[in-house]
Amino acid sequence: MPKRILQGVVVSDKNDKTIVVRVERRFTHPMMKKTVRRTKKYHAHDEANAAKTGDIVRIEECRPMSRNKTWALVVE
Repeated sequence: MPKRILQGVVVSDKNDKTIVVRVERRFTHPMMKKTVRRTKKYHAHDEANAAKTGDIVRIEECRPMSRNKTWALVVE
């Protein structure tokens, strides 16, 4: 099964080897027929501490690294 890949903006890089990424999804509301934006924050593993706040990054699913981290930074 392929791993999911999401794109988002880094909102925090204060933790060691961890970044917090805000991912936005857009969908049409089923009743109002209006485009709605929803955001969610994901903790992702960043081995080299390469990403900084404000960067647009891609993250992919991985094995659980800790209680909150199940995503890893995609190095491009």
